[in-house]
Amino acid sequence: MGIPSFRKLEEDLDVNKTTLHNWKKNRPKLYEFIIKSYEDKELLKKHLDFMIEQKKFIEEEINITKRTIK
Repeated sequence: MGIPSFRKLEEDLDVNKTTLHNWKKNRPKLYEFIIKSYEDKELLKKHLDFMIEQKKFIEEEINITKRTIK
């Protein structure tokens, strides 16, 4: 994932574009923290999606095993 757009940040943080520009210019650590949080969020989402896929695969294997045992 790249850097979220200002429009996305405006909506999520409930601030205007000018505030975001000011944070980027005058408070770079805050802005960097916000961007890093979005990267972490995206990574967590990918891990969760992978775990959901694994759960489906395991459930299917369990069902196949149950059918063969009967």
